[in-house]
Amino acid sequence: MNKAELIDAIASASGLTKADAKRALDGFVDATSSALKTGDRISLVGFGSFSVSKREARTGRNPQTGKEIKIAAKNVVRFKAGADLTDKVN
Repeated sequence: MNKAELIDAIASASGLTKADAKRALDGFVDATSSALKTGDRISLVGFGSFSVSKREARTGRNPQTGKEIKIAAKNVVRFKAGADLTDKVN
């Protein structure tokens, strides 16, 4: 499912117009991004939680040449599915 299909699904399930559903989805993405950027954790009970983890710098290997390379440290977004979401998928 891509963004346009998700907007259509939100609009049909909620009774919103597609334009309102797009604004709602964009607002959710912006708010989530801002919160994660400041290090906050976002918990949606039943759905799951988003958090940020720090990935340490490490040594990797270029698969074409076999030469070792340094991979820089960075922050990564983690998602842990909630019980309700897991039950619906299974």
